[in-house]
Amino acid sequence: MMKISTKIINILLLAAIACAVILRIINLGSRELWYDEVLSLLLSTGQKARYQTPQDVPIILANYTRLLILPVENSFSDVLVTFENFLKGLVAEPHPFLFFLEQHFWLRLWGNSQAAMRSIIVLFSLGSLGCAYGLGRKLLGFQGGLLFTALLGLNPYYLFHSLNVRMYGSLVFWVLLSSWSLLELISLNTSETHKNNSQLSKLFWTVLLILSAASGLMTFYYFTIFFFVFAVLVLYLDRQRWWQYALYLISSIIITIPWLWWGTRQQLRNADLGRFSNKGGFLSAMVQHLQEFLDVLGIHLLVGDWSSILPNFIITTFGFLVFIGLLYCSWSLYKKNQIKLLIISLLLGLFPLLLMLTIDIITGKFTLAFGFGRSVIFVLPGCLLLLVVWIEKAGIKFKNIAILGLLLLYLGINIADFGLRSRWMFHRVADIINEQPDTPTLIIMNSQAWGHVLRLAYYLPTTSPISLLAQKSNNLSPVLAKNLSKNPEQYQRILWLDSQRPVWGKPSTEEQKEAVKTVLDNDYNLQSSQKLIGTWALDNFDLNVYEKNI
Repeated sequence: MMKISTKIINILLLAAIACAVILRIINLGSRELWYDEVLSLLLSTGQKARYQTPQDVPIILANYTRLLILPVENSFSDVLVTFENFLKGLVAEPHPFLFFLEQHFWLRLWGNSQAAMRSIIVLFSLGSLGCAYGLGRKLLGFQGGLLFTALLGLNPYYLFHSLNVRMYGSLVFWVLLSSWSLLELISLNTSETHKNNSQLSKLFWTVLLILSAASGLMTFYYFTIFFFVFAVLVLYLDRQRWWQYALYLISSIIITIPWLWWGTRQQLRNADLGRFSNKGGFLSAMVQHLQEFLDVLGIHLLVGDWSSILPNFIITTFGFLVFIGLLYCSWSLYKKNQIKLLIISLLLGLFPLLLMLTIDIITGKFTLAFGFGRSVIFVLPGCLLLLVVWIEKAGIKFKNIAILGLLLLYLGINIADFGLRSRWMFHRVADIINEQPDTPTLIIMNSQAWGHVLRLAYYLPTTSPISLLAQKSNNLSPVLAKNLSKNPEQYQRILWLDSQRPVWGKPSTEEQKEAVKTVLDNDYNLQSSQKLIGTWALDNFDLNVYEKNI
């Protein structure tokens, strides 16, 4: 009976992994590019330097659209110029070059559609599932590998970042691959049974460790924390050969020196580290640090992308419950004398999170929960691994029910996320434009943020005569009045997009909205109004459509 039960669970785990793959494939184009994704596209084209913040005169929207495709290249020298501009555009960004380099070449192969841009991230996430299986099987056997893969694949937070044109999905891949490589290498060095035939395997895993660690560092600077994690792992598992592993990790750093010398130095000069600074007292700071720690756990292991709309106290509550659950798992494994697996799991998960928390406290910064915890996404695999180790090794009575319950929980969260939440805000604006595609149209918006401007440029038809006037809320009405008075017959239609979160300015007050309405009512009639609601405040707009008086 136990064999049948185990066989069924393995089949369910394989089905869950298949669901994780299918969810990624069918959702490649199911959501619009969100705020930072369109910046990734701009950087990948090598045209960021050509982007200019909207001024106080309308600009043809198609001028921005051209920045989201590769420039025309008629010769190899043109390709080199584009690549040079691509590198120069990165030095003002806070992230290393590798992710954007991958996107740049992927863009050359497949174009700039949603599905094309996201497909490379999905490939990295599928690679992460393969690494999760290898790491899980190494530590826990066949079923442990399947369970680790299934939970990572269906984890709502990782699924979101598997479809996000940013570096976080590939970062998880490099974390898993480097961790797996190190553990395999340690196993080969310490196992008597592999003494005679392990040289080729050692070479393979050594090269893989060096390259994956270098790639992780060149994908996200916070990967540096894993060099400390790996050092502790080595001291715990293979202290006698510590110098060998030190040479491997130093080699991975040496590989990155050209970028560290040229790019990172310039990035540090451009860095805005003050935005993470503590502006309160000691007690309030410690409370916020604790809350961020709990929020990360809640978002990573349970809430996922729903964190963008849930109240903070709910996220913190979930985080507290997750933390208590992980403490219970750790205590149960300790009681069952599964010390080695417990320490490995803690070193790959909670340990780097605590290191980041300690650095935040010492430096007076608040980076842990930045961007809904994406800056520390590298702790997610280790935290999930701890949960898998507990299920497999703690001897719980309802093991199979626990596995099934976790899979159904994650699957339900994902189905609700992708099935119930709107992600087509700018498509709705495009639909209005396409009703009268030849009508000269002015879009006015109380946000000059590149994420809003470029998404309009990406989704609105380039064949329609569309101009954009983007100003801060307090300046929109006078600038609009000035431009309309110069040429009152130029625009037959005006679309007024009022952002709930303009990013670079404050939301419109009722007085400011009334001032814009007064300007428009002079020569235009209000035809329709609707709210554009996305998954968070950056996607929320009030859209009003005005047409010229006849």
